[in-house]
Amino acid sequence: MLPIYREAEGIENLGVNYHTFDECKKVFKKNGIVLIFSEARCLNEWHLRPLRKGTARLAFSSWEEKIPLQVLPVGINYSSFRRFSKNVFINFGEVITVHDFDLNHGDGRRYQSFTNKLQAQLQQLVFEIDSSDVHKQKQLLENKPSILEKIILSIPAAIGWLIHAPLYLPLRKFTRKKTLNTDYYDSVLVALLLFSYPFYIIFLAVIAILLTKNFYFLLLIFALPFTAWSYVQLKPQLDKS
Repeated sequence: MLPIYREAEGIENLGVNYHTFDECKKVFKKNGIVLIFSEARCLNEWHLRPLRKGTARLAFSSWEEKIPLQVLPVGINYSSFRRFSKNVFINFGEVITVHDFDLNHGDGRRYQSFTNKLQAQLQQLVFEIDSSDVHKQKQLLENKPSILEKIILSIPAAIGWLIHAPLYLPLRKFTRKKTLNTDYYDSVLVALLLFSYPFYIIFLAVIAILLTKNFYFLLLIFALPFTAWSYVQLKPQLDKS
């Protein structure tokens, strides 16, 4: 992860961006991939925001150094911004290369041409949904389980909710409190679950073994994640229904 600073975050930090560009170009020279979020800001909405010109500057800087850079526009769409586990829809555009532009133009015109081309593609790849348009959310974002899945997974799902609620609900409440009025809720909650869940499962397995003296309860390490997965398959998928 490489930082990019804006003027709003301190003019004194803008020099760091040159170092970030150099690090990106080192990756490009090795035929590597750098993921760039060209909107430069994360907001929980189904909407493409105006793009910054940093991507264009990096692209043309690379091409001027004869790096055969290719830019692939990608739209990443989430079914929910606050529910644990999401349906993720990834749409790919057409590759942008140096041959799409007239290098004889000035920097400003080239950067604007690149940004316009990238914006036009991303507008076709990123879902545009009003937060109040529940019908469109269901149409584009929901992936309903089949009747057979509901029959097979209903009991494991119920068990999964009961067993995992003592871990999940307190963490969810804590995260909501700590990330109030920010867009970091989901990231913080996933990180907390990532590190705490293995210990929680081991704790339950050890308790079961101590109470029953039966080491078959070690299978809980594998069984309990399945019940959690079962619940995720059947739970509501959208923030509003």
